[in-house]
Amino acid sequence: MRSVNLAEKFRQFNEHWSPKIVGELNDCYVKLVKLKGEFVWHHHEVEDELFLVVKGRLLLKFRDREVWVGEGEFVSRGGSSTCPSRPTRPTCSCSSRSPHSTRGTSAMSGPSASSSGSKRPLRSLVGRR
Repeated sequence: MRSVNLAEKFRQFNEHWSPKIVGELNDCYVKLVKLKGEFVWHHHEVEDELFLVVKGRLLLKFRDREVWVGEGEFVSRGGSSTCPSRPTRPTCSCSSRSPHSTRGTSAMSGPSASSSGSKRPLRSLVGRR
């Protein structure tokens, strides 16, 4: 068992809205992602996700409300449409945990997305220093 230095892993990439796998737990990936601007509305039918803000602030928009998540805070959600957003600078850095079955929305465009669309594979940073 090895520890994972999140700051070191975040320094290994600059892309926004492009999650990187840094570990696995049971049937779930632990991913890091840098957020800037607004993403697309999307919905995961059965999977729950957890967003832990490592640096900055994250705005999670739901159809009926908005939730700000600050550094050191997390929110979990499932079965609802969301639109993650980082409307102002600086970039927000997050860690997320989601089941292997959760399909990303990185290849999608438009005002909304579903977890059933075509996806490109996630890049792994596991074991990379």
